[in-house]
Order: sequence, then C-alpha cells, then structure tokens
Amino acid sequence: MGSFKLVLSDIDGTILDDDQQVDPVLISEISRLKELGIPFVLTSARSPEGMTAIADEMGLANVPLSCYNGAYLVNSSADGPTVISSHQLPVAEVRDILSLLQKNYPRVAINLYSKSDWYVGKIDSWVHEEARITKITPAVVDLNDFIKQNPVHKLLLIGEKCIIKKITQQLSLMPCKNINFVLSKENYLEVINKTASKAQALKELANYYQLDLSQTIACGDNFNDVPMIQEAGLGVAMENAPEKVKEAADVVTDSNNNNGVAKILKKYI
Repeated sequence: MGSFKLVLSDIDGTILDDDQQVDPVLISEISRLKELGIPFVLTSARSPEGMTAIADEMGLANVPLSCYNGAYLVNSSADGPTVISSHQLPVAEVRDILSLLQKNYPRVAINLYSKSDWYVGKIDSWVHEEARITKITPAVVDLNDFIKQNPVHKLLLIGEKCIIKKITQQLSLMPCKNINFVLSKENYLEVINKTASKAQALKELANYYQLDLSQTIACGDNFNDVPMIQEAGLGVAMENAPEKVKEAADVVTDSNNNNGVAKILKKYI
C-alpha cells in the first residue's frame, strides 16, 4: 500500500482526543511520513491562529493549513504565509446578513474571520467564552465598515439554540446564492462561501502537490467531513463518528481516544 502521497485530516474528534490532546503515537507517525516526503495537512473550521499551536506540536511547520472548512488554504513559512486558495464571502451578502442580525437579533454574537484574524463588533459573554476556548482574543471593530475594505472568509454566529435555529431558517429564505451555512454545534452557525469545503480543499491540495485524488487519504468524524471522505482515494471515518459518516467512508478506524489516525497511517502508508 505505498501509493498514498497526501493525508488530509480533521482536528476535533479526529486527531485530538476528548481531552483536546494530540496522540503521541500520531506525532511519531507524522515524523515517519515526513521522512517519506508525504504531507499531513490539518483541516478545520478554525482560523489559522487557532490551528498553529496544534500544527507546531505535531511538527507540521511549513505544511499548508486548510482553515474555515476549506475557505482559506494557506502555507505558513519563515518568509510569511503563501495563500494557496481563498474563497471569500460576497460583500453584498455579508451586508444583508449583518443587517438582519443587527436589526432583529442584537443578542447574537457575530464573529467575523478575515485571513488569519478574528473580529467582533463587541465583546459579550459568547465571545468571551469562545476566546477562552480558543485562547485567542478578537479585535473589536465596526463590522459594517470593516467589510467595505477587507475579505470575509467566515462568519460564526453564536447564541441561544432556539435563536440560532430561527436564524438558520431565515437565512435559508434569503436570496443569498453564494453562501453555505452549517451548524458546528447546536448554537454555532458557520457561514462560508458555497464554493468552499473540505472536499474542495482536498482537490486544491492534490493540485498543489501535483497528485491524483486516488493518492490521497482523508480522515474525519463529522458530517462536514463527508464530502472529503467521499472524494479521497481512501476515505476514513473515526469509530466515534455518527453512523451516516461511517457509511460514507471506505474504512472505519479506531476512535480519537484510541490512536485511530495513527493506526491508518501505520496500515496504509
């Protein structure tokens, strides 16, 4: 099984265990991959800043990061970041969403991500909690002014479950043709460009490394991982994934608490 030349892996519930720790066995497997010249790329809804510490711990300096569910694919190096691909949200559609939220849902936290940075209109309890989880502090700006001059790679809306459900329904009725929205938690609504996905990131990475998709492995544990799992040469679902995700995969590995990804690398590479 020596034909695989690229691995794309989700982070939460995949390479991190339930205590948010990286499997040490996986770290040693990645250094073996490095010797073989095989890139191991992380993909997540997180920002580049939210992924860098994990990438560093895994010895993944100078390897691309697929951020915001594939909306921003960037390779950070000592010379500064190289953008491989960038799928931005259209300004007019962001303006319409901001207008709807600011008018009708003042208690929903609007988080805006542009390139590597996180911006908010104000710091509230939701933002405070997200900052605690990610260990990153957002910049406070006037969001309506900000979008006039800066790209938007992701919006993250946080609020009470019932309110987020209502907003999801309202957004689906708006004439926003170029956006996709997905719940990453029951009260976290992620908004990205329709052309962005982890599957699209996999295609762009294969192109970047001049590989065929049949030479790629993709590992994940959740519904937003299904397209890349189906697109890859070997699609891998974690044991802790929902049944529908497992059905979409070529193989099911052990759980995120039991060296699942490391076992795949040992077996197939």
